[in-house]
Amino acid sequence: MNICLFGASSDDIKKEYLSAARRFGEELAERGHTLYFGGGAHGVMGEAARGAASRGGALVGIAPKFFDTDGVLFRGCTDFIFTETMRERKALLEDSADAFAVLPGGIGTYEEFFEVLVLSQLGQMKKPIAIYNVCGCYDALRALLVSTVSGGFMREECLSLCRFCQSSREIFDCFEK
Repeated sequence: MNICLFGASSDDIKKEYLSAARRFGEELAERGHTLYFGGGAHGVMGEAARGAASRGGALVGIAPKFFDTDGVLFRGCTDFIFTETMRERKALLEDSADAFAVLPGGIGTYEEFFEVLVLSQLGQMKKPIAIYNVCGCYDALRALLVSTVSGGFMREECLSLCRFCQSSREIFDCFEK
């Protein structure tokens, strides 16, 4: 299964997030899946990539050419695809993935998550979305989504389009069903 990871590119985050990302990558490879990601060498992306690579996993990085500077991209990918723009990158990630895992991240991660959630809500995509709620980092997002439903801005069925998970095992069990 091709699993797309959305997550932080910064190393300036809690060590728990980085450790969880590394374990995610290890388990992904152990279960025989391929990691599709934004190609970053740092943060959650880099740790997940290192975890997958340490277990012999396949990794496909996708990034715009302007990121190809010293130390930005993970050099241990099985394959690397360069795009011209961030939009092209995101489209390739979405098209290549069989499932999406949202790990701890910032505004870019939120944007990627909401894009696939909207596509799912509109019936344009039928791929599972799992949110790895490491140390409660996405409790506020869950509350926001519930509030959006209670405010009448989104149907309650939309909440079932993504699953909040507490472990990488739970994510992969969800994807493999």
